[in-house]
Order: sequence, then structure tokens, then C-alpha cells
Amino acid sequence: MMERYSIIMAAGKGTRMKSKLPKVLHQVGGKTMVDLVLDTILATGVKKVVTVVGHEAELVQAQVADRSEVVVQALQLGTGHAVQMAAPILAKQKGATLIASGDAPLFTQATYEQAFAYHEQSGNAVTVLTAKAQDPFGYGRIIRDHDGAVLRIVEQKDANNTEAKVDEINTGVYVFDNQLLFTALEQVNNDNAQGEYYLPDTLEILRNQAHIVGAYQIEDFNESMGVNDRIALAQANQVLRQRINVQHMRNGVTLIDPQNTYIDVDVQIEADTVIESNVILKGKTVIESDVILTAGTRIIDSQIKAGSIIENSTIEASVVGPQATIGPYAHLRPASEVGLRAHVGNFVELKKAQLGTDTKAGHLTYIGDATIGSEVNIGAGTVFVNYDGQNKHHTKIGDRAFIGSNTKIVAPVEMGAETISAAGSTITHDIPDHAMGIARARQENKLDFWDRLPIANKFKSAKK
Repeated sequence: MMERYSIIMAAGKGTRMKSKLPKVLHQVGGKTMVDLVLDTILATGVKKVVTVVGHEAELVQAQVADRSEVVVQALQLGTGHAVQMAAPILAKQKGATLIASGDAPLFTQATYEQAFAYHEQSGNAVTVLTAKAQDPFGYGRIIRDHDGAVLRIVEQKDANNTEAKVDEINTGVYVFDNQLLFTALEQVNNDNAQGEYYLPDTLEILRNQAHIVGAYQIEDFNESMGVNDRIALAQANQVLRQRINVQHMRNGVTLIDPQNTYIDVDVQIEADTVIESNVILKGKTVIESDVILTAGTRIIDSQIKAGSIIENSTIEASVVGPQATIGPYAHLRPASEVGLRAHVGNFVELKKAQLGTDTKAGHLTYIGDATIGSEVNIGAGTVFVNYDGQNKHHTKIGDRAFIGSNTKIVAPVEMGAETISAAGSTITHDIPDHAMGIARARQENKLDFWDRLPIANKFKSAKK
């Protein structure tokens, strides 16, 4: 197998996106388009990738520089000119070079590998990936001779009536003999409607020099989808989401309503998990086996251990332990950890808090900056008062503690093992093991107080 290289064209502004963000940094399936393209290409085992940047070059470079060499196309003079920017790095290399677009994120690893293999086996100077399109408008047309060989690619604005009717289109992906690519680019001119240097013009140049110009037609047109506006962005997300969902279902995950389930490309889900409608799983989330995610759940960059049940809740950058139950309407903010069989219930919020095995916080509670032991019961309306206006402070609760309803725990404070806070207390000092803390004013009853109120006279007058 010959050495393999790749060039990703990611210099365009994308004016139709109407965005301050470079087009290739818009996300599909939870990753930027250029990341999707780059990661897919790297998975094929290429020796080197060069990404051509231009508009907002610093932003795109920051996104890919740890995995790709980067060159800048300062002036937007066409695809041929963009590829030429990689010449100082690649022009002298021997091998095959895959050229892809940073705004075409749906090509699969298998397609790229098949393109390389077909090119190498056929002995082509260049192999262009093509597809059949129901509506080819806007795409470059593949013009073949009577024997089926590729003559040239004609862009939409340069196509005559006959050429415009051709339904085989250029996907924008090519595999070139690397040295022939850069030799041909030196002969490309800008004599066209746009006044640009077109990469496809190299095909006719190579053909006229008696080199073989071939084509590899892919089966799924959707892979070739380019994203030029927000409509296409939504369509690309839909295609990739369907692809992701189908793969998870094949792997043993039950999706009750696949059309309304949103799973990012890097999410991992084990078999026998059940996911209801309108669930959103984002980032690097990992869902283990036998988990139930009910409708409306949203999980970001989190780990959900086996056998847990998440009911209509939001979880961010946190860990939910095995057989735990969360929700409904709970919110786990970053750096929270819920232990084995623990329960976080209705309208409970955690932030940077760790709950031990079998600990329960049933409802209407805020737990921030806390380490809580096992078998602790946290009553309704409990608030961990962790912020003094300038700094966050930590609370520690020992095993089997019982936190009475409406307790305020003012950090920093430590409650030992098997301690109790009386309902309605404001705890400001440590409580030693096995002790109960009471911190509330003594109740005093004012007899016949109702009769002193103006409203009492109002009701007396109404009765008369």
C-alpha cells in the first residue's frame, strides 16, 4: 500500500450561514464539521493531514492544530488555489492524497478507505468520488465520454443546457497521485465565470497528458451533502442523527421514538438501555447497560452507571452510580457524584456534591460543595448554604445522618456519623457523632392575637 495523505479545505467564509462563526465550526451531531471530517480521515491511517484555513483562520487552526498541519489561504481564489497552499508540505511526497471539504461532514470512514483502495488498485492519476443526485442543481457535473471515462467536471455556472441535465455529481472528494496533483495545479487558470482556480480543472489537464482519470461512485448520496446554510445544517444533523440512532439500536439499545431522540456522535450506550422520546445525550456521555432514561432527560458529558433510572432531569459533567434514581425534575450540575442506589428526587439540585450509597434527597433541596456519607436522609427544603458572597465552602455529612426538613447548613461545617438536625434548624457549628443539633427560636404563643388584627373586625362586620 502506498503512503496516504490528506488535504482538508476549510478556508471558506460561508456567507450564506449568516454567522460570525466560520462555517466549518458549526456543529453536526455535537462536533464541529471540520472535526468530523478530520477524525474520519485520521481513522483511515493517513500519514499526514494538512488543513487549509482562511476566514477566521485562528479559530479554525485552534480547533485542529493538535491533529493536523495548517496552512493559510489568505485570498479566496478557488479550490485549486486552496489546495496549492499545501504544496510546501506535500508537493514532494510520493503516494496518494485524499482531498475533502471541511463543510461535508457525512462521509464515513468506510467510504474514504474504499476511495483510497479503488484509486490504488486502478492505477488512476486521480479518482473523483461521485454520486447520483435527484436534484443536481448547484453541484459540479461529471462529464464522461462514450466509454464511461471521466472527461471533466463542469461547475453549475459554467454548464450548458446538456451538461446541466447530467445527474451524476462531483462530491468534492478526490484521491490524487500526490506529485501529479501539484504538477497539474501549476497549469490551472482562472478563465471561468467566477474568475477562480478550480481544482476540478486538473482532471482535464491530467487526461490531456494521457493519465487515467477515474471515478468511484458512492451508493449513499447523503454522504456527499455539503453544508452551505442553516437549512443544510439542519438536514445534515438529521441525517447523522438517524445514522447514530440506527447504530445504537443495532447494538441493543431501545429507542422508543428514534425521530425525536438526539444523541451526539461521541456518546456511548450499552445494550438493554431504554430511551424514551425527547431525550438529549451530548458530548462524551457514557450510558451503561439496563439504564432507563425517561422523556425530557438531558445529559451532557456524564457517566450513568448500570441499572440507573433518570426521570426527566438534567445532568451535567457528573457521575450517577449503579441502580441510582434521579428525578423527576432534578438537576445535577458539574462535578456531582451520586452513589450506589442513591436517590435524588423532585426539584433537587446538586453542585460539586458527592452522595454515598443508599443516601436519599427526595425533594426541594439544594446540595452544593458537600461530601455526604452512606444511608443519609436529607429532608425536604434542606439548603446547603455554601457561598458567602466571595468564596465557596464545604460541608461534610457522616454516614446515617438524618437531616430534618427545612434545615439550613451554613458551610463550612461537619456533621458526624448518625447525627440529626432538627427540622427548621440553621446549623452553623459542627455536630459530633450521634448528637442532635437544634438551632431555632423557641416557640411562643400569643393568646387571642387574632382579635387584635384589623381583619378580624372586617369579618365580624360581614357576619352582622
